[in-house]
Amino acid sequence: MFHRESGYFKTTYQADMGLYPLPIARYAIVAIAALFFILLPAVLDGYYLSIINLVAIAIVGALGLNILVGFTGQISIGHAAFMSVGAYTAANLATKLDLPFWLTLPAGGAMAAFIGILVGIPSLRIKGLYLAIATLAAQFIIEWVINHTPTISGGVAASIEMPPPEFLGKELVNQAELYYFLMVIMVIALVGAMNLIRSRIGRSFIAIRDQEIAAEIIGINVFKTKLIAFAVSSFYAGVCGVMYTYYLGIANYENFQLITSIDYLAMIIIGGLGSVLGSVFGAFFITLLPFGVRIFMETVGVFFVEGVYLAQVIAQMRLIIFGGLIIFFLVVEPEGLNKLWQNIRNYFRVWPFSY
Repeated sequence: MFHRESGYFKTTYQADMGLYPLPIARYAIVAIAALFFILLPAVLDGYYLSIINLVAIAIVGALGLNILVGFTGQISIGHAAFMSVGAYTAANLATKLDLPFWLTLPAGGAMAAFIGILVGIPSLRIKGLYLAIATLAAQFIIEWVINHTPTISGGVAASIEMPPPEFLGKELVNQAELYYFLMVIMVIALVGAMNLIRSRIGRSFIAIRDQEIAAEIIGINVFKTKLIAFAVSSFYAGVCGVMYTYYLGIANYENFQLITSIDYLAMIIIGGLGSVLGSVFGAFFITLLPFGVRIFMETVGVFFVEGVYLAQVIAQMRLIIFGGLIIFFLVVEPEGLNKLWQNIRNYFRVWPFSY
């Protein structure tokens, strides 16, 4: 009733390829843009804006991993390593060459894409669990190289202080100023991913994921397409690492360890593999989960746990809920939150009728 395609006719290929062909969809996008770019910055303080900033960063990283794992079917457990490549590349360029963010951001993504291509070369010969182990090895190798190369890591502490980004001569130092900076990058990454998946390259990704041999038979260059998938995914990861470094004000390898790769895998599994919107849902869910657990335990848990142990219980509860949700979605709804949203949307397409 509220979201119905009947009555809207398309007379050009351009109209048929529109991201949001229905008026209600365009109105919804305008409303969401007004919410995030006008209303929320006006009513929320710096703490809550910092949480939304984390969500925006996570969306970019989840989009990159979903392009590789969800759309192309190439398993990767080394996503955080490519984030660290982008982070340290941008930090070195910003501190040593004093380059602005509009150069360090794509440079970090490009360097991560180059490393991603090198890691993706074995993907022509290996797949599945073997490819996952190869990307896991890349995670440890890249981490070791960064930690033991002072020229890259900045010294024994493997930390480089990142100068704040500047826009029109003004430094973006607080969370409210960083909010628009990170949100604009996230929107560009989101629109780019949506258009990529609808392009010829994106359809090649999906063909390889569904049946690699059949894709090769119909003329798709499997090796080249896989390398493109690794490059695009790593580019997104590198940009995500640069965003996170600007957010924290420091590049540190401890923020890009294996647990971070697991977090992003959980985002796309819970949100929905092979779905751009699922990456957004998963990023929101996993990023907000620790804050939700903490609020719940501080409100309800104080009646069951002594105050001195509350912080330890909160940390453990996050891990328990985290693992339980992954198992739940893999068993009950493998297509994740995106599938649940599709079911709700399909219901209201015909509501109040049953057909």
